[in-house]
Amino acid sequence: MTPLSETDRALIAALRGNARMSVTQLSHAIGASRTTVRARLDALVAEGRIRRFTIETDVDVEGTVKAITMVALQGQMSRAVIRTLRKIPEVATIHATNGAWDLVVEIRAESLTAFDRALREIREAPGVTNSESSILLAPVTG
Repeated sequence: MTPLSETDRALIAALRGNARMSVTQLSHAIGASRTTVRARLDALVAEGRIRRFTIETDVDVEGTVKAITMVALQGQMSRAVIRTLRKIPEVATIHATNGAWDLVVEIRAESLTAFDRALREIREAPGVTNSESSILLAPVTG
Protein backbone atom coordinates (compact mmCIF):
# COMPACT_ATOMS: atom_id res chain seq x y z
CA MET A 1 0.00 0.00 0.00
CA THR A 2 1.37 3.41 -0.93
CA PRO A 3 2.08 5.90 1.84
CA LEU A 4 -0.47 8.64 2.47
CA SER A 5 0.31 12.02 0.89
CA GLU A 6 0.13 15.20 2.96
CA THR A 7 -3.22 15.95 1.29
CA ASP A 8 -4.50 12.47 2.21
CA ARG A 9 -3.32 12.90 5.79
CA ALA A 10 -5.01 16.31 6.02
CA LEU A 11 -8.26 14.87 4.62
CA ILE A 12 -8.28 12.03 7.13
CA ALA A 13 -7.56 14.45 9.98
CA ALA A 14 -10.42 16.71 8.89
CA LEU A 15 -12.79 13.75 8.55
CA ARG A 16 -11.84 12.47 12.01
CA GLY A 17 -13.02 15.81 13.34
CA ASN A 18 -16.25 15.72 11.31
CA ALA A 19 -16.87 12.80 8.96
CA ARG A 20 -19.93 14.55 7.52
CA MET A 21 -18.06 17.52 6.02
CA SER A 22 -18.96 18.29 2.42
CA VAL A 23 -16.32 18.37 -0.32
CA THR A 24 -16.53 22.18 -0.24
CA GLN A 25 -15.99 22.26 3.53
CA LEU A 26 -13.08 19.81 3.25
CA SER A 27 -11.59 21.93 0.48
CA HIS A 28 -11.61 25.00 2.72
CA ALA A 29 -10.40 23.04 5.76
CA ILE A 30 -7.30 21.62 4.07
CA GLY A 31 -6.60 24.36 1.53
CA ALA A 32 -7.00 22.22 -1.60
CA SER A 33 -9.32 22.54 -4.59
CA ARG A 34 -12.68 20.78 -4.63
CA THR A 35 -11.47 18.71 -7.61
CA THR A 36 -8.40 17.54 -5.67
CA VAL A 37 -10.47 16.73 -2.58
CA ARG A 38 -13.02 14.72 -4.60
CA ALA A 39 -10.26 12.83 -6.47
CA ARG A 40 -8.34 12.00 -3.27
CA LEU A 41 -11.52 10.94 -1.42
CA ASP A 42 -12.50 8.67 -4.33
CA ALA A 43 -8.99 7.17 -4.39
CA LEU A 44 -8.91 6.65 -0.61
CA VAL A 45 -12.28 4.89 -0.75
CA ALA A 46 -11.27 2.78 -3.79
CA GLU A 47 -8.05 1.73 -2.03
CA GLY A 48 -9.97 0.79 1.12
CA ARG A 49 -8.10 3.39 3.16
CA ILE A 50 -11.42 5.02 4.05
CA ARG A 51 -14.03 2.35 4.64
CA ARG A 52 -16.91 4.38 6.04
CA PHE A 53 -17.53 8.03 6.68
CA THR A 54 -17.99 7.62 10.39
CA ILE A 55 -14.46 7.61 9.88
CA GLU A 56 -12.93 4.19 9.89
CA THR A 57 -9.49 4.04 8.30
CA ASP A 58 -7.03 1.32 7.53
CA VAL A 59 -5.10 2.28 10.66
CA ASP A 60 -7.82 0.70 12.78
CA VAL A 61 -6.94 -2.88 11.84
CA GLU A 62 -4.70 -5.49 13.46
CA GLY A 63 -1.04 -5.03 12.64
CA THR A 64 -1.09 -1.29 13.10
CA VAL A 65 0.98 0.52 15.69
CA LYS A 66 -1.05 1.77 18.64
CA ALA A 67 0.48 3.87 21.38
CA ILE A 68 -0.30 6.15 24.26
CA THR A 69 1.75 9.32 24.54
CA MET A 70 1.77 11.49 27.63
CA VAL A 71 2.46 15.14 26.88
CA ALA A 72 3.67 17.98 29.13
CA LEU A 73 2.80 21.52 28.07
CA GLN A 74 4.37 24.92 28.53
CA GLY A 75 2.19 27.30 30.54
CA GLN A 76 -1.15 28.19 29.00
CA MET A 77 -0.50 26.53 25.62
CA SER A 78 -3.04 23.69 25.88
CA ARG A 79 -5.61 25.00 23.37
CA ALA A 80 -2.99 25.80 20.76
CA VAL A 81 -1.28 22.43 21.24
CA ILE A 82 -4.58 20.56 21.03
CA ARG A 83 -5.43 22.35 17.75
CA THR A 84 -2.01 21.35 16.38
CA LEU A 85 -2.32 17.73 17.53
CA ARG A 86 -5.78 17.35 15.98
CA LYS A 87 -4.20 18.02 12.57
CA ILE A 88 -2.01 14.92 12.87
CA PRO A 89 -3.94 12.06 11.21
CA GLU A 90 -2.39 9.40 13.44
CA VAL A 91 -3.75 11.12 16.56
CA ALA A 92 -6.90 9.15 17.38
CA THR A 93 -7.92 10.78 20.67
CA ILE A 94 -6.67 13.47 23.03
CA HIS A 95 -7.52 13.52 26.71
CA ALA A 96 -6.81 16.20 29.30
CA THR A 97 -5.53 14.67 32.50
CA ASN A 98 -4.23 15.52 35.94
CA GLY A 99 -0.92 14.61 37.48
CA ALA A 100 2.53 14.92 35.97
CA TRP A 101 1.26 15.02 32.35
CA ASP A 102 -1.14 17.54 30.82
CA LEU A 103 -2.47 15.45 27.92
CA VAL A 104 -2.76 11.79 27.02
CA VAL A 105 -2.74 11.15 23.28
CA GLU A 106 -3.74 7.90 21.61
CA ILE A 107 -1.82 7.30 18.39
CA ARG A 108 -2.78 4.81 15.67
CA ALA A 109 -0.32 4.47 12.80
CA GLU A 110 -0.03 2.15 9.83
CA SER A 111 3.65 1.46 10.47
CA LEU A 112 6.54 2.27 12.80
CA THR A 113 7.69 4.86 10.26
CA ALA A 114 4.29 6.59 10.39
CA PHE A 115 4.31 6.35 14.20
CA ASP A 116 7.79 7.91 14.31
CA ARG A 117 6.65 10.76 12.06
CA ALA A 118 3.55 11.41 14.19
CA LEU A 119 5.58 11.31 17.40
CA ARG A 120 8.08 13.77 15.92
CA GLU A 121 5.21 16.11 14.96
CA ILE A 122 3.85 15.94 18.50
CA ARG A 123 7.25 16.63 20.07
CA GLU A 124 7.92 19.54 17.70
CA ALA A 125 4.56 21.21 18.35
CA PRO A 126 5.03 24.66 19.90
CA GLY A 127 4.15 24.45 23.58
CA VAL A 128 5.10 20.78 24.05
CA THR A 129 7.90 20.54 26.59
CA ASN A 130 8.13 16.79 27.15
CA SER A 131 6.50 13.52 26.14
CA GLU A 132 6.66 9.84 26.96
CA SER A 133 5.22 7.10 24.76
CA SER A 134 4.26 3.50 25.32
CA ILE A 135 3.51 1.28 22.33
CA LEU A 136 0.53 -0.94 23.03
CA LEU A 137 1.25 -4.63 22.52
CA ALA A 138 -1.29 -7.45 22.51
CA PRO A 139 -4.39 -7.04 24.69
CA VAL A 140 -4.23 -8.93 27.98
CA THR A 141 -6.96 -11.54 28.40
CA GLY A 142 -8.04 -13.77 31.29
